[in-house]
Amino acid sequence: MNCPCNPSNLYENCCKRAHEEINSVTSPEVLMRSRYSAFVLANVDYLQKSHHNSSRPSKLEKREILTWTKSVEWIKLEVLNNTKNTVEFKAYFKENGSLNFIHENSLFVKENGHWVYKSAL
Repeated sequence: MNCPCNPSNLYENCCKRAHEEINSVTSPEVLMRSRYSAFVLANVDYLQKSHHNSSRPSKLEKREILTWTKSVEWIKLEVLNNTKNTVEFKAYFKENGSLNFIHENSLFVKENGHWVYKSAL
């Protein structure tokens, strides 16, 4: 299977490693890409694990995220810019027949020795 974050890579050689061992994530961009792939694959456990403790979604929000991520068709990810702790991206998806995208500049920090998503800037 091709990796959702970059179809020129195989999932097993890309985001699968992060999904199985979050401590293997080496940078904010790798974490952001693995989170996009987790949305595509409806891997909400990974989304929770890769989210900063102070802003981690509740169990109710986790169920809502799962429902939503399964209801859309994910199209592609574009990384627009990255710095030491931030990644700007666009994630394209179809919802109810309309093409939409999420455009965000995300902040990442280390927590418990590994990278996590902190917030949108």
